[in-house]
Amino acid sequence: MLPFLNLGPLGLPTAPLVYILGVWLALYVVDRATRRLVLDPEHYYGLATVALLSGFIGARLAFVLLRWSSFDDNLLGIVWPLTSGYNAVGGIIIAIAAAFFYARWRRLPLWPALDVLAPGLIVFLITVSLADLLGGPGYGTLTDLPWGLTQYGVRRHPVQVYEIMVGLLALGVWWWATMPRYRDMAGRPALLALAVYAGGRLFVEAYRDNAWLALDGIRVVQAISLAALLVALVLLARKSLRSPAVQAGE
Repeated sequence: MLPFLNLGPLGLPTAPLVYILGVWLALYVVDRATRRLVLDPEHYYGLATVALLSGFIGARLAFVLLRWSSFDDNLLGIVWPLTSGYNAVGGIIIAIAAAFFYARWRRLPLWPALDVLAPGLIVFLITVSLADLLGGPGYGTLTDLPWGLTQYGVRRHPVQVYEIMVGLLALGVWWWATMPRYRDMAGRPALLALAVYAGGRLFVEAYRDNAWLALDGIRVVQAISLAALLVALVLLARKSLRSPAVQAGE
């Protein structure tokens, strides 16, 4: 674990630094994705930028509103410090809404937009897992396997490493699905990447010891992953049935 990066007398928290790196990498990947899919990079890069900035601001505002009693006599605390204090659910909702309205304004088609955004989102999620690994707030269940990590004096599953591996696998599937010979169905790369990532997180989350639990002990991330996996598989099946090859066979 490396929660702080010591540079002489300065101790910088590693998690915010990794998040900043994640934003930059996500935007870079979106730019490369547009070029791989032969799309206009300007509009799709703008879409990703709007989504990321809106998500960042929305996550902070949601956190402040939910804890307004801690900020009503310290308004400066709303904007500083920004190294902690975010609500992920609020940020996701705001980011989706902002991306939707930006796409409508630019008249961007849905499926190509999702194909472009998918690898950027996965890269950002990978950096979130990396920040969790370095910062140490998350930890896996107990294990005696040789690749376990020692946390809090005991050996645990490196659940964040598992999450990163799932993300890399999803990126590999997206890359394969965007090869020129497979570019016959817009939306399939994004749906395949989503299915792989959601399926992987559904499995990996079982090894997280401090999972986010809802009523009756339901693991929230597993429930979301299962829903995302089912949606992706249903949409993939519908797209396959509507493909030109299937219609020609009819």
